[in-house]
Amino acid sequence: MNDIIHLKTISDLCRFLNIGPANHPLIAVLDLCKLIDQYPGEVRIRTDFYSIMFKNYCRNHMRYGRKTLDFQDGNLVCIAPGQVITIDNDIELREDMLGWGVCFHPDLIRGTSLGAVIRDHTYFGYDTAEALHLSDKEKSTLLEIVVKLRNELNESIDDFSRRIILSHLELLLNYTLRCYGRQFITRSPSHRDVLHRVESILIEHIKNGSKRHNDLPTVRSLAEQVNLSPGYLSDLLKKETGLSAQDHIHRMIIEEAKDQLKQTERSVSEVAFSLGFEYPQYFSRLFKQKTGLSPVEYRKGE
Repeated sequence: MNDIIHLKTISDLCRFLNIGPANHPLIAVLDLCKLIDQYPGEVRIRTDFYSIMFKNYCRNHMRYGRKTLDFQDGNLVCIAPGQVITIDNDIELREDMLGWGVCFHPDLIRGTSLGAVIRDHTYFGYDTAEALHLSDKEKSTLLEIVVKLRNELNESIDDFSRRIILSHLELLLNYTLRCYGRQFITRSPSHRDVLHRVESILIEHIKNGSKRHNDLPTVRSLAEQVNLSPGYLSDLLKKETGLSAQDHIHRMIIEEAKDQLKQTERSVSEVAFSLGFEYPQYFSRLFKQKTGLSPVEYRKGE
């Protein structure tokens, strides 16, 4: 495997792709179809900017949360700064080949309304394996916005340029957010299977909790066991149950703590250790936050 190539700026990206200087220092729209023969073999890249990419010419089956799906008509991948992606040249030549990318640096949206809500676009935190398969209507809608954004970047800069660029970018991100929200509806049956697996993992942890200390479940460890990224798992559970992954962990632990406090003579510290807490004070603080009572008050029935 080759070393990771670190691209810090949009200018670095343009030099890497050998496409000439960017029209704007903080954002670029790419025609991916023109770049498919650029780098044979496999290339690993880490960037300091956001990227949204669509392509319909992937030869291999799409992978969804590391689960192979029979989708080859196009998928959308959203990449956050710092993520490592792998680009290869395994393509399927076809007459209707389409591929585009929008890359923008965080400095473009810093201090703007979009910058204030970019954290709400949690799909940037998903693994690249959790790409979104688009419907024909969604493909057309996103492409129309990308074309308008590209056209604006080709215009001469004036007093309205930045405002219009940001407007197109925000519209693109909001439609992408809608697409990912739709995915959680159409994938609901397979998501319910994940929910059952999450519940089983937490039950097993509680069952074996007395055998180990300092082993409190985390969202990351839970996500690894169900082969999803932490962001995707949290969004999935939120859509299915109204609770985030962290909420699920806390709910299961607090319910078990209630049982132990009422049905055993264990001290608060012993209960905390059995559930995986390294420090009983943290357990007591979390218990009161979730129930309104301290463990001692709950045990006394106050």
